[in-house]
Amino acid sequence: MPTDAAPASRGSSGGSSALAARLLAGDRAAVPEALNLVDDTRAPQREQARDLLDTLQRNRESLRGHRVGITGAPGAGKSTLLDALVRNLRPRGRSVGILAIDPSSQRTGGALLGDRFRVRSGANDDGVYLRSMAARDRLGGIADATAASVEILGAVFDYVFVETVGVGQSESEISHGVDTLVFVAQPGAGDSLQFMKAGILELPDVFVVNKADIGAVAERTASELSSGLGLSTPRADGWEAPVLLVSARDGAGVDALVDAVDAHAQHGLESGAREAGRRAGRAHAVCAALAQRYGAYGLERVGGRDALEVRVREAEEESVASLVHRLGQFIEGALTGR
Repeated sequence: MPTDAAPASRGSSGGSSALAARLLAGDRAAVPEALNLVDDTRAPQREQARDLLDTLQRNRESLRGHRVGITGAPGAGKSTLLDALVRNLRPRGRSVGILAIDPSSQRTGGALLGDRFRVRSGANDDGVYLRSMAARDRLGGIADATAASVEILGAVFDYVFVETVGVGQSESEISHGVDTLVFVAQPGAGDSLQFMKAGILELPDVFVVNKADIGAVAERTASELSSGLGLSTPRADGWEAPVLLVSARDGAGVDALVDAVDAHAQHGLESGAREAGRRAGRAHAVCAALAQRYGAYGLERVGGRDALEVRVREAEEESVASLVHRLGQFIEGALTGR
């Protein structure tokens, strides 16, 4: 399994346009270079990254990857479940890109967990690519470069999985950036009940009770989740989130999980929910980035959040990165009187 060890090219071999063309052509060798570019904070590289992402946005119909978020409390077995999903998907001929959001080192800011401890079944498979990213103290455990990285992987791989740290507001944050959100519950840990109490039961599209091989405790947790869903308001898009018992260790139930994700993907395409979700996700990403940088007062300089969302919808050819840059310059000008 290739990882992000390849260095970013300096001086580029044809520039960001050539790199975008390689991605859109499905060239997996272009992925490490593109991911390193969008994670580079130097000014020239940031400009190149915006050009690259703008090209992908203009060709968004060619971004084939279905985006799946994997979230849940620490210890629920998210990484083990990802490994089981890879083992299931590869024989089906599906390629897989994975973004693993790790806790950040307080000293270096880098990811604490290593690629070698994850998704062992893809270690020598060119159809599987994993990138670890540091959360960098983001409350929701979602790194700033995640959205851009998802776009890049979506140009090349059939499935793009985003695994969160599993703390804070992970479920709410990641739901804006994926097409299907899978919540992984650990039997008997109480996280499923806490999840219901948090008022965000409507966010996941698929619920998984992992470690089903332990028996009655897992079945009881699945029953709790099903009961909670039965009390919730029906979703506007008509999708009914299934609750699945899965054992990532022995592979039981993984077929049903893949089928459920596929069914949700098809539902999203037929109902228009996927496209609507991606538009809403773009608006959320731009608003969140500008709010974090300039605060509520800064957002008022562009007419507030509602007006900002309108601007995002009207700029469908621009990437999130370019919108944040352009609108940020406008806000800075308004704040300084320039």
